[in-house]
Amino acid sequence: MSGKILGMDVSMLGALAEPNRMAIVELLRDGPLTVGEIANRLELSQPHASKHLKVLSNNGIVEVKPEANRRFYKLRPEPFQALEYWATSFQKDMERRLDSLDDYVKELQNKRKIDE
Repeated sequence: MSGKILGMDVSMLGALAEPNRMAIVELLRDGPLTVGEIANRLELSQPHASKHLKVLSNNGIVEVKPEANRRFYKLRPEPFQALEYWATSFQKDMERRLDSLDDYVKELQNKRKIDE
């Protein structure tokens, strides 16, 4: 996947499609963690967790904040804001379609009353 849809880098969706990466994102919702903390909580090896964090970082989903000899990973809000905007655009479209359907049903009901 490559390219942008409504300001969202669609490669982000590919990065999130892997279950361990999605689990990392879920963990980071509560705040920054080190790779060791992530590995322990998900029962992954530290190199395996680092590999997933690199993919998430390369796709702009997480950022790294060095602090002394530790590196904390945290979620970046921008990709999720873009994802929310994209999903909301579907919701608005569906609401418009349902409103049109509702108008059509009312029109049919009115026509039926006239024909009776």
